[in-house]
Amino acid sequence: MDSVVIKSLLVLRIAAQSSPPIRRYIEKAVNAMLDEIVAAMTRGDRVELRDFGTFVVKVRKARVGRNPKTGAQVHVPAKVRPAFKPGKEIRKRLNADGQTG
Repeated sequence: MDSVVIKSLLVLRIAAQSSPPIRRYIEKAVNAMLDEIVAAMTRGDRVELRDFGTFVVKVRKARVGRNPKTGAQVHVPAKVRPAFKPGKEIRKRLNADGQTG
């Protein structure tokens, strides 16, 4: 389970399923989909793809932390991070295949 599927490989795999394989159109479609997901999350929207999962933005509030080396207080600014919650169908498929993490 050490392999990685990068965007270009994903495009090639999808193109191989189409007849005739039209890689450049599929690449545009994949890029457009990913761009729209990022744009929606940037607006603070939740992106839900039925049976796949949900992309959301999690906000971590600003806080006061400590420098572990000196013990001095440090201001840690607020941060925004993307999060993905898999849908029921994808969890079911992953568990049916007997895959483990």
